[in-house]
Amino acid sequence: MDLSAINPILLLASVMVSATPILLAAVGELVVERAGVLNLGVEGMMVTGAVTGFVVAVATASPFLGFVGAALGGGVLALVFAFLTQFLLSNQVATGLALTLFGLGFAALLGEGYVGVLAPSTGKLAIPLLSDIPVLGPILFRHDPIVYLSLFICLVVWLVLTRTRAGLILRAVGENHDAAHALGYSVIGVRCAAIAFGGMCAGLGGAYLSLVRVPTYTEDVTAGAGWIALAIVVFASWRPGRLVIGAYLFGGLGVLQLNLQPANVPIPVEWLTMAPYLVTIIALVILSAGRSRAAVGAPGSLGKPFHASS
Repeated sequence: MDLSAINPILLLASVMVSATPILLAAVGELVVERAGVLNLGVEGMMVTGAVTGFVVAVATASPFLGFVGAALGGGVLALVFAFLTQFLLSNQVATGLALTLFGLGFAALLGEGYVGVLAPSTGKLAIPLLSDIPVLGPILFRHDPIVYLSLFICLVVWLVLTRTRAGLILRAVGENHDAAHALGYSVIGVRCAAIAFGGMCAGLGGAYLSLVRVPTYTEDVTAGAGWIALAIVVFASWRPGRLVIGAYLFGGLGVLQLNLQPANVPIPVEWLTMAPYLVTIIALVILSAGRSRAAVGAPGSLGKPFHASS
């Protein structure tokens, strides 16, 4: 065992990069679930964003336009989910799973000609003065713009949910949609807006994988990141602050397994590899049981269809 092979500064900096796509998808899903909708199509929206963002970025040689295209791609698939579940009242779990399968198939088809192609460079955004701070500078202040955007989105989501009337309405819809409807709020409108936002965030997370982290397109580039995002929302108790911590812990597991291999640490890499997915399975079990949802503080109307009786 040779721990000297692990550079702690590079390790911690890599954790921020590894956690960013999961954090983006998770914060979008948190907003969706706080509105009372259970979207299991996050993985499909992420992979759709990954392929649409990559195609646009390569075609325009602009990573910025690639991320815009990814957000639109994820948002369009989210709106399909919203139409099916909010207007046609289809089962949310079945619809989400179906759209995940659709997204995987769509990405495989659209991305077939882009496998192995390099994405245009996104570049780093070294924050002046702060990036020169010893130790903290390389860890926190020398990343690409999307890393900072993900943290900014989490901050905005926290402020909106806890400090604004719009956040209060969204939480009211998620806790008791019938009571919110009786007060005159548009339950379907609020939920559709939340679903669209969640899809766009998932698309951004997928594009981060294909444009920054890899950075090339490969089939199944998300590798289950959408499912991990779902688990983080549950274990963060639907709170943005805990969500950031959870995303960085899960991202750290992925980075740690890569660093432990050259260090010859006597821990089976397979255990670290499967740990996030074991936690994901536990989270999905919790989501599937009504009593378990209540125990962890889930929104009262999570997963329940709404139909206005008047």
